[in-house]
Amino acid sequence: MRISSLLLGASLLAVALPAAAQTTPTPSTGSAEAPTTTLREAMVQAYNTNPELSGERANLRATDEGVPLARAGGLPTVSTSSSYSESLYDSGATAISPPRTASVGVDASLPIYSGGSVANSVRAAERRVEAGRANLRSAESDLFVSVVTVYLDVIRYEAIVRLNQQNVEALKVNLQATRDRFEVGDLTRTDVAQSEARLALAESQLRGAEAQLIAARESYIRVVGTPAGALASPPPLPNLPDSPDAAVRIALDENPSLAAARKAREASRFDTDVARASRLPKVSVNLGTDYYNRLGSLGNQASALGYTNDGVAASAGLSLSLPLFQGGRPAAQIRQAQARESQSIEQVTYVERAVVSQVRSAYANYQSALRVIEASRVAVEANQLSLEGVRAENSVGTRTILDILNAEQELLNSQVNYVTAERDAYVAGFTLLAAMGRAEAEDLGLGGGALYDPMANYNEVRGSWSDWSTGETPEPVATSTAQTPAQTPDVSNTLDPLLQRPVDTTYPNSSGD
Repeated sequence: MRISSLLLGASLLAVALPAAAQTTPTPSTGSAEAPTTTLREAMVQAYNTNPELSGERANLRATDEGVPLARAGGLPTVSTSSSYSESLYDSGATAISPPRTASVGVDASLPIYSGGSVANSVRAAERRVEAGRANLRSAESDLFVSVVTVYLDVIRYEAIVRLNQQNVEALKVNLQATRDRFEVGDLTRTDVAQSEARLALAESQLRGAEAQLIAARESYIRVVGTPAGALASPPPLPNLPDSPDAAVRIALDENPSLAAARKAREASRFDTDVARASRLPKVSVNLGTDYYNRLGSLGNQASALGYTNDGVAASAGLSLSLPLFQGGRPAAQIRQAQARESQSIEQVTYVERAVVSQVRSAYANYQSALRVIEASRVAVEANQLSLEGVRAENSVGTRTILDILNAEQELLNSQVNYVTAERDAYVAGFTLLAAMGRAEAEDLGLGGGALYDPMANYNEVRGSWSDWSTGETPEPVATSTAQTPAQTPDVSNTLDPLLQRPVDTTYPNSSGD
């Protein structure tokens, strides 16, 4: 069953979800400022301005033209011709031979029978149009997966940058406290060196996280077309399957890539029939009419004999063409078409295998990420308690500065793992929906204007027979990002409360105060 509205927010929580899906993570920016962009808005922006998707739409329109091209082979053709001739020298000329002649004629030909090549060409073209529509659905789905990925990547790396900033600040406090205690003889130079080294490492990790954030924001611009701004938390993902087998069953019926492969297989079967038609007879009706004028060049003698300076001639006929020998060309064309049909049959199996693998992998990744989230949540809370305990034990001399530094690093690692697991679970869940064929524009209920209708152009051109009904001059649809500002690693949002950690800035001096 299609999802009528995937991204409409909390109202979808009433949908009956499997137990695993009920814990679908919704990574939070914890932004201190009001969000300027939601995931739904980012999808609408990409849907309307992404060049890859608009290019795929243009490709489908080109595929649509295959139908009128195939139909043209069964329609009449009409041509006109005109000529003028001047006799410069003719040794056999007589008194009634006209020295100059002008003529204009119209000829028409109507195919009656072509061995089925026209009908099968039309059928093949129609199947390719259907395959093109399925490929457009797949392109939409792939684009939305990309939007979700870059959207969640920005959220993740913003959180990681904030975590590393927080870690640097904490290590600066630790270093200052260590130096103070070294000055009063409570700690050694080794303790100070360890704190300095760990701070330098933390600062390098922060620079790396900032670079990743810039890359994520630039990727967001590449996919969506505008800078990210402050991103809102993505909504829950409803109607995720409760087993990989259920997901595979849906995907085998609704995956657009598989649907495209099946339509391509049908088209190749008609191509083979078209090739067979090259050995069959062809019948056509021919009509022609000509007007000629000798331009007053006939003499009196010719006129006396009944010749006129102008006249009209008309003809009608039936032509039959039956190939007898073509040098083996028809047989080679048939074998070639059969081989391509065989390839398209195998392609269906190949795509089916890929879909099954993708669905099962996405399901496993989603389930795994959910469990990583729970484990990371426990690890964050445990490492927070551990850090507090190590600091307390250090105050009474049972723990070293290195123990504190290690506890700080372990907490940071667990926090980064938690943020990454939330991102991975959401992306895997959406990828699963896409593999099932349920992450397209119609499924997502996107607003922001009318959805692209692939049938509109097809209905307009399918019955077109005029030689002069050309389309409009192509104009850019996608927006350029050349004028967007270079992205920075600046973050103004705060962290999820789970990731907040109090920094104990009170350290005992040598007197134990």
